[in-house]
Amino acid sequence: MGQKVSPIGLRIGINKDWNSTWYADKKTFAANLKEDQDIKNMLHKKYKACSISNITIERTEGKLVVNIFTSKPGMIIGTKGAGIEAVKKDIQSLSRPVKLLIVNVKEIKKPDLDAQLVADSIAAQLEKRVAAKRALKQAVEKVMKAGAKGCKVQVSGVLAKANEKAQTEKQFRGSVPLHTLRADIDYGESAAYTLIGKIGVKCWIYKGEILTSKSADTKGGAK
Repeated sequence: MGQKVSPIGLRIGINKDWNSTWYADKKTFAANLKEDQDIKNMLHKKYKACSISNITIERTEGKLVVNIFTSKPGMIIGTKGAGIEAVKKDIQSLSRPVKLLIVNVKEIKKPDLDAQLVADSIAAQLEKRVAAKRALKQAVEKVMKAGAKGCKVQVSGVLAKANEKAQTEKQFRGSVPLHTLRADIDYGESAAYTLIGKIGVKCWIYKGEILTSKSADTKGGAK
């Protein structure tokens, strides 16, 4: 039986970083962890139409920083920053009082190279009754045109009303070296809720290798 490992979790500390960055003792660790999860769930649910890819949280003494990565920053920021104030109020209602709360909205300039946004896009198409093969093929073509070196997308579930059995549909282009730790692989997953049932969506995007200066010098030879 095959064993599946998250490509992002496998590369944390190598070329990926934690989504939550803070230190806490045993008394406050669980509370911080629950707050982080509540904040992320609330933002993803309330601003679902804003194409949010990722949310990172940083904590220091008396300071809370929330970074929102989205392809549509204007929808969150709003007119003259009114949206940011609304986001701060929502976060304050879920977190303990802090001296300073900072919300940064960062734009994703190439959404077709973001695995989470690609997975969400495929899920949205499936909910609109677009054929799975067509949605996957179009998504892969867009990713490869955006400059990726490889892409793999997969949907699992009851894809057709005529066939009540769950099945898996895949599309693959280029190379996706999941076992190469220096490979920069972005991974995202989503779900489509249709009349037939729930369909899982997964996306892997290979953007190239990340080489340190030391390994690059060794590869190029002695100077």
